[in-house]
Amino acid sequence: MGQRIVVTGAGGQLGKVLVRDLQKEHEVFGLTRESLDVSDRPAVRDRVVKLKPTVIVNCAAYNDVDGAEENPKAALAANAFGVSALADAAAASDAVFVHFGSDFVFDGRTSRPYTEKDSPNPLSVYGASKLLGEILATRAPKHYVLRLESVFGGAGRSSSIGRMADAIAKGDPVRAFADRTVSPSFVDDVSRATRRLVEKRAPFGLYHCVSTGFTNWMELAQELARLMGKPANIAPVASGKAGLKATRPRFCALACDKLANAGIEMPDWRGALARYVASRG
Repeated sequence: MGQRIVVTGAGGQLGKVLVRDLQKEHEVFGLTRESLDVSDRPAVRDRVVKLKPTVIVNCAAYNDVDGAEENPKAALAANAFGVSALADAAAASDAVFVHFGSDFVFDGRTSRPYTEKDSPNPLSVYGASKLLGEILATRAPKHYVLRLESVFGGAGRSSSIGRMADAIAKGDPVRAFADRTVSPSFVDDVSRATRRLVEKRAPFGLYHCVSTGFTNWMELAQELARLMGKPANIAPVASGKAGLKATRPRFCALACDKLANAGIEMPDWRGALARYVASRG
């Protein structure tokens, strides 16, 4: 067996896929939110001391973007203070720490994909909590911070793309942002990239981990309907008129050239979407 790996947030959308894939070659301990509250620092320290992992992969997060505006305490507990507890535990045990960030750390006021060298400027409480988490993750000397965007696939919490697919399958109308540009992240590809980073001990640091290329939500919905072979009633909507509590970044494509330079190529978003549709049966 390979390394001893702890996966927190193991019951979620990404966590389940990572546990499934990592346990093929490694000894994996999947910890759900119920079995470990990552914001409970003593509990985190005690569990890590007991399990003696060589790698800690943190999938625990507060992902309710609009809810964070009304409940910043909960967002900070999971997205920042929990990260700090895990990073410190990883440092104390000389373990590699893997944490997942977000495109919401950027303001979206650009016309080209963001790189890891671009300065963050979050527009929401959620984005600020994720940025603080990125910073605190660096308390572990051996760390990977992977920024994800519009995650889809797997199980657990329903994704925006998953809800679109469900609506298209039922013949229900779909509303899609025509003014928000993204580079979505397919969980199977994120899991593969994470596994390769850890196994090959690529240089530690910050990486963007998204599908190659970018699209707006309107185009993505149309491609989803085409792949599903379903007629779709897709209506464009402006993000500023959607009545959302949190401001979304408009152009927030991410470039993953740094990951490619580390020998890990991410497939394009259309191919990822096709594999997702195929996985739905």
